Amino acid sequence: MTTTDTSRSLPLPPGSFGWPIIGETISFLRDRDFNQKRQKKYGSVYRSHIFGQPTVMLSGSEANRFLFTHDNSYFAATWPYSTRTLLGSLSLATQSGTLHQQRRRLMAQAFVPKALAGYLPRMEKITHQYLAKWEEWGEMTWYPQLRNYTFDIASILLIGTETGSETAALSQIFQTWTEGLFSIPLNLPWSRFGKAMRCRQLLLDKIEEIVRRRQQENTPRNDALGLLLEARDEEGNGLTLEELKDQVLLLLFAGHETVTSSLASLCLLLAQHPEAIAKLREEQQQVGCSDSLTMDLFKQMTYLEQVVKEVLRKVPPVGGGFRRVVNSCEFNDYRIPEGWMILYQINQTHQDEAVYPHPEEFDPDRFGADRAEDKQKPFSFVPFGGGVRECLGKAFALLVMRVFATHLVRNYRWELLPDQDLELVTVPTPHPRDGLRVRFRRRD
Repeated sequence: MTTTDTSRSLPLPPGSFGWPIIGETISFLRDRDFNQKRQKKYGSVYRSHIFGQPTVMLSGSEANRFLFTHDNSYFAATWPYSTRTLLGSLSLATQSGTLHQQRRRLMAQAFVPKALAGYLPRMEKITHQYLAKWEEWGEMTWYPQLRNYTFDIASILLIGTETGSETAALSQIFQTWTEGLFSIPLNLPWSRFGKAMRCRQLLLDKIEEIVRRRQQENTPRNDALGLLLEARDEEGNGLTLEELKDQVLLLLFAGHETVTSSLASLCLLLAQHPEAIAKLREEQQQVGCSDSLTMDLFKQMTYLEQVVKEVLRKVPPVGGGFRRVVNSCEFNDYRIPEGWMILYQINQTHQDEAVYPHPEEFDPDRFGADRAEDKQKPFSFVPFGGGVRECLGKAFALLVMRVFATHLVRNYRWELLPDQDLELVTVPTPHPRDGLRVRFRRRD
């Protein structure tokens, strides 16, 4: 039951605030089973203290429904201080209310179906180049290479950089920046946050150089930055230079970091389940899959869609999302005070046995038309969040996954090399601890 908070007689959720000042932040960042252990002890609603804030942890479809349907009434968008600072105050991710809605409509123009179809040929070309390079190598640590691949995809297709020195230089700076997003915000030269703050400025300087160069071009391009430069709101106003810089930084993060994680999970899970690869290849033969993909062709590849969804269910690239409580409320007979933070847990939602029987198993058929387990309860499948703040780049990320998976499975084989640690490191996004070492070759 969820109602407005008319009484202060309700108890706070169970849990612990941990140590003074730091709370449970260090455990939260280092222990991949942090939420699982506490949910087992306290239930699906409990309290903690992370990133300097008392925080209520929520999981499950009902909690998600409550949260997403009360955005801008009980809750407002927020992130930990380190994340907010590194993303920037003008970033869509840190905005709320009317301003967020206006800016979201502007940026959405870069991800409409027509724009996505325009990205497809270049996306395929980049994919072929990387696959051919990996074939030449034979053996590699795949995760760093997937980072390079998705950064090329994001920077070339979204902001119009070219391959080579410009993209490579940006990629290195960007990695250090992302490592500070979820960190203890000590702005010291040697700390993760301090290093990330310096890299943020380097990135903004480079983005400004790219934006100014693009503003001088006579013919607008059909990439995301070109669309953002042309975009106007209802009053005819476009984005300022400072806004463009923060929004482009967010685009690069959303189009790169989380997609890398999802591709690494895809590669790992398929290597562990060759029967799924066989079914994907069978489907490709049935639909007449060729070198040049189309949006219509993807609509016919229903098993590919099931595989992508199961990868995102089993290893969501973002473990949860934050909100700030702007009006006290109650959920499940617990009081949630104004000023606290909420963390809704995507990982735990996707492990709900009442929705997904045997959730530990990799089973793409659970998303088939005859089972459709994710359709049983609204907000039980939320790899991209939900409600008015659902990830704007969702369709772009899914397109990258479909293109990559199709060409990978169609033309190549890969196997996991022995003696490596495949346990997932979860911060900033999930990835195998030893970087996913594989033997890679073209199919006979």
